[in-house]
Amino acid sequence: MLILGQEDVAALLDCDALIDALAGAMADLSAGDAVVPARTAAPVPGLTATMLVDMPAYVPSTRALISKLVSVFPGNAGGPVPVRQGVVAVFDPDTGVPAALMDATWLTAARTGACSALSARLLAREDASVLAVLGTGPQARAHALAAVRVRPIRELRIAGRDRAKASALAEEVSDDPATAGVAVRAVGSYEEALDDADVVCAATYAQEPVVRRDWIKPGTHITSVGYNPQGREIDDQTVVDALLFVESRSAALSAVPPNRDLAEPIERGLINAGHVRAELGELVAGTATGRTGDEQITLYKSVGVAVQDAAAAALVLAAARERGMGQEVSL
Repeated sequence: MLILGQEDVAALLDCDALIDALAGAMADLSAGDAVVPARTAAPVPGLTATMLVDMPAYVPSTRALISKLVSVFPGNAGGPVPVRQGVVAVFDPDTGVPAALMDATWLTAARTGACSALSARLLAREDASVLAVLGTGPQARAHALAAVRVRPIRELRIAGRDRAKASALAEEVSDDPATAGVAVRAVGSYEEALDDADVVCAATYAQEPVVRRDWIKPGTHITSVGYNPQGREIDDQTVVDALLFVESRSAALSAVPPNRDLAEPIERGLINAGHVRAELGELVAGTATGRTGDEQITLYKSVGVAVQDAAAAALVLAAARERGMGQEVSL
């Protein structure tokens, strides 16, 4: 069994290959070919924390058989320990033998950012050139480095609750080869970041919406991956006005824990389940229509699905074997 730490995963996971692999995985999911049991969770009393025992999956397009465990401890926010941590176990799809155990912290951020980039490739205007990233953590970094690959981004703005962290992330991102030729800068507010932005990637732990309809211009594509059990990332009017796309209708509408960005507008009767325009996999397969006009606002609301982890883990394991990385252990 191969053991791969966070640094191994980060070194082995190629973002361009991941975006392409996720397209196939999402198509498998929407076609009903992927096997993805319902997510379950075990709350930790007194901490508003959760252990997600949630993500076994088999994906035919990558022949990936995995299971993922994730802890979500909101009390870690702002400190050195990430809010979300986890591991992915990979099994041989022919024999069931455990093949690898890998850190899921960066893998989760990378696959989430890459799927948001896939949504932008499918839904953002072809000429989208201004990218706003909301958040300053690993997810924000992953989104910044993925989204610039799918559209001709010339300006990247980063905003967060802490201007110093936004500036540090902007400096880090600007040094990456993926942002060559892109003007990267931190800005002082979410509103400033969103002003005239073409693509918005929200990856926050917001109590109050950081994406508001009054701040969004017609034609914007929005990706939202943030989760706060007491908060919202997107305001009601944006959800109502946008064409809504998800990974999986069932996952988005019955997420455990609940996805308040969609659950609250549904509870208030502002939208219903039919407001979901399509799943990403349906767009990949050509069985559904995405954007049909340059003035439309499109919103990809992500809750995370296990096929994303499976696609990412398969790439990591293949690259590790090719490059001889990781530590072999016997169980």
